[in-house]
Amino acid sequence: MIRELAPALAFALAIPTAAAVRAQEAPKAAVEDAPKPEKPKSVGVFGEAVRGDVPQDMRAMITPETDRAIQNGLAWLARSQQPDGSFGSGTYRGNIAVTSLAGLAFMAGGSSPGRGPYGANVDKALTYVMDNTSPAGFIAVAAASTHGPMYSHGFGTLFLAEAYGMTRRPEIREKLQKAVRLIIDTQNNEGGWRYQPVRNDADVSVTICEINALRAARNAGLYIPKETVDACIKYVKQAQNPDGGFRYMLQSGASAFPRSAAGVVALQSAGVYDDKEVAEGIAYLRQFMREIKLGSRYSHYFYGHYYAAQAMWIRGGADWDEWFPAIRDELVARQSASGYWNDNICNEYGTAMALIILQIPNNFLPIFQR
Repeated sequence: MIRELAPALAFALAIPTAAAVRAQEAPKAAVEDAPKPEKPKSVGVFGEAVRGDVPQDMRAMITPETDRAIQNGLAWLARSQQPDGSFGSGTYRGNIAVTSLAGLAFMAGGSSPGRGPYGANVDKALTYVMDNTSPAGFIAVAAASTHGPMYSHGFGTLFLAEAYGMTRRPEIREKLQKAVRLIIDTQNNEGGWRYQPVRNDADVSVTICEINALRAARNAGLYIPKETVDACIKYVKQAQNPDGGFRYMLQSGASAFPRSAAGVVALQSAGVYDDKEVAEGIAYLRQFMREIKLGSRYSHYFYGHYYAAQAMWIRGGADWDEWFPAIRDELVARQSASGYWNDNICNEYGTAMALIILQIPNNFLPIFQR
């Protein structure tokens, strides 16, 4: 944030002090030998991002072919919206997570609630999510809460936070505050979250949904307790295996690409950027570059790449420069002629996830902004 100095202070700062004069007169060698400040460490509690560099012309990473795929995908997604504002089909019809991800996909392209080419679609999706937020703050549609309603609650809270950050509408903040409070109150003793809004147990997959939502809410100006974030960091670090990947729950389990991508982003969202756990997690994910280039398809494909792309974006540098073109070209090649991306959850889900990934270089979503 740029702060303007008062005229008197500016005048005072313009006058060299005696110490400043002495410093200017000191031998050059003495100045060079002075101890240099240490590199800031990860501070947790949503500390300011210690992020790697990205190309200044990052929008150029969205090639003309990629842009066509994005525009076709957005148009298809808009046509698939239900009259009540929701997204999803089959058993996922009206699902809060799918609806929220669709809203985020439009926002990643530059639209916001009521504004932009898909502003009306975002607004309708937002109304649907708000209408399905209970007085206690729980965001879910019982008939469409497959795989556990806390997934929906996490993505729904993230959508509310991003929308509130763009609009500052008080009615969104009211819902968001209650949704955030529910996340804080349902964190279990290990430091994570699970399928139901109770404090029984936890897994990495649901935990990333909740801490990402809390990060977005904090970015939008809401208060998040330090102890909530610290407990989450401890939980996720304990879930890491010796190979750098992450297991599903603390008790036992092998590493896998989707949950490991989620584990890395959970730490980054909590304010951990340069700890060894993140570096080892990134190294584990990089092993899957060959799988991307071969077009391999596996369980939770879009979920894994949604978080892996975020992990590399936050990491920056060569990791991002190499990762994004690979997944970009893979997703463009995988798109159907009609404009959607197929997934066994539902095509609206696959399409929303693919669009969010492809549009990360736009830098429009608040949670991705540098």
